[in-house]
Amino acid sequence: MSNTQLLNEHDSLLVIIDMQQHLAAAMSSDIASGVINQTQILLTAANVLSIPIIVTEQYPKGLGSTVTELKDQFLNGTTIIEKTSFSCADVAEFSRQIESSKRTQIILAGMETHICIMQSALDLQQQGYQVFVVEDAVSSRTTTHQDNALQRMRQAGIIISNVESIIFEWLGDAQHPAFRRLSKLIV
Repeated sequence: MSNTQLLNEHDSLLVIIDMQQHLAAAMSSDIASGVINQTQILLTAANVLSIPIIVTEQYPKGLGSTVTELKDQFLNGTTIIEKTSFSCADVAEFSRQIESSKRTQIILAGMETHICIMQSALDLQQQGYQVFVVEDAVSSRTTTHQDNALQRMRQAGIIISNVESIIFEWLGDAQHPAFRRLSKLIV
């Protein structure tokens, strides 16, 4: 019997929320670069393991497109969805993409934790998905907002995790064919 609190590569879908130029510029440079770096590691692992990826952009005309460091890792077929709703779950195209993936575990990374990440997480959980928020791959402009949002989500039953845990849950075993390649991502 599998542990339903652990991620499974075959049930997972990675969502990168609003990692856009102007939002990243509003963060302290240390926080922004750390979150982008951790998200790059997640993207690499998801690509190696063929885990579907959905990317959202909040009003890109005003906030710019996804940061180049991440766009460079998008494979052909990576879905990018423009939105104005803070919750991804309120966007019809997003909901269609998740439903058609047949994945039940949704992993969220991106900006900002206390707005689009939290609202998406709570709505997706309400829709019956198991939601994981990647603590070291999300950010807010202030640590107070970040901490408050993570606490609220944790209290609501959202699983708060980290990049390294997620990758090793996806692998499940050191005998996994991608173990050597992906374990090198963790420094």
